[in-house]
Amino acid sequence: MAGEGYLRRTAITRPILSDEQQEMLEQTLSEWKTACNIASYIGWNVGETRKTRLQSLAYDDVRDRTRLGSQHAILAIHQAAAALAGVEEIEGLDEDYDTSRPMFTSDTLTYDARTMTLFDDDSVSLATAGTGARIRCDLALPDDETGYQRQYLDDERWELTESTLSKRNGDWYLHLGFRKPKPESRDETKPGDEDRTVLGVDLGIVNIATTSTAYFASGRELRHRHREFDRIRSGLQRTGTRSAHQTIQRLSGREHRCVRQTLHEIVNNILREAIDYDCTVIAVENLTHIRERAPPAKEFHQWAHRKLVDLLEYKAESEGIQVAFVSPEYTSQRCPECGHTSAENRVRQATFECENCGATANADYVGAKNIGWRYVRRGQQSSRRTGDSRLALKSGTVQPNRGFIPAD
Repeated sequence: MAGEGYLRRTAITRPILSDEQQEMLEQTLSEWKTACNIASYIGWNVGETRKTRLQSLAYDDVRDRTRLGSQHAILAIHQAAAALAGVEEIEGLDEDYDTSRPMFTSDTLTYDARTMTLFDDDSVSLATAGTGARIRCDLALPDDETGYQRQYLDDERWELTESTLSKRNGDWYLHLGFRKPKPESRDETKPGDEDRTVLGVDLGIVNIATTSTAYFASGRELRHRHREFDRIRSGLQRTGTRSAHQTIQRLSGREHRCVRQTLHEIVNNILREAIDYDCTVIAVENLTHIRERAPPAKEFHQWAHRKLVDLLEYKAESEGIQVAFVSPEYTSQRCPECGHTSAENRVRQATFECENCGATANADYVGAKNIGWRYVRRGQQSSRRTGDSRLALKSGTVQPNRGFIPAD
């Protein structure tokens, strides 16, 4: 499949536009929608969904009936072809589904490297309707160097690809598309398929994430924010007015943004642990078990855990680190020192004390070690085993055959 060898990311920013530039983009947006609808009409009537074939059929009409430049006309035709192909796929899956010709009304248009240019001074040049007509404007970026957009704008490894400009509630947003070749998996630098260093991660409530290297991500801030939003939301629901409903919608969006920001920071810290300890695999508990064991009252935490794991998979890929899933059964009850497993070992929510050997530790930390250890053991039992996996701990690693090995 095309694009399989690339990582793709999107950086969202806002162009700083004058009134005249906004008017030029409004005209371009109108011409873009017209072009897409012309191509959609032609492709629908002749049953053509292939980009190159539709381009040869619709290009002259689009150029004659709009003021778009040649490259923007081609992009519009390709957009229509993609929409038509989507309709064809739906019809193939369900013959009884009533489909209609795609209509383009959304205030979004596509740019590529020929119709948009990024400059080192954080400005951008955008093609507009009319021969050779371009505007150049600054981008609204964070004042400091910590904005997430910088990791793509300032890194030459990321190549600018197709991007979109959209208008929403009177404001313009530029979604910059980037790509770079997928990094070599860290496993490929090891002498065997199973010769890996594993980071175990436990997902919980008090600590939303804990690693086998003793990184604790407290869930206190998330719980506090959720309770506050829930309290305000309940009051607005009792009010029951239209204004209250609109406020609830805005409030929900704000809550999700706050939670996502916190989860991004936690995931970045987990990845930093994995990189610092030269881990090639991050072992996480299977989310199916989270849904089974968490009561309905914990739906917020289920959502937060799913979002955290999604972000972890997304970000780990760019570092060449694999995210693997294991069953968490009994990981909170098993002693990582002697292997004794009993519900009595979990004396309190946060405390683990083995009734057999007397070892004590934080319960979430024990869970993280057991999750990572389960993945290590699974590799040892594989018929394809060619190396020795090890579990990363704060002060070293542990292997099934060699035991604990202190860090240098």
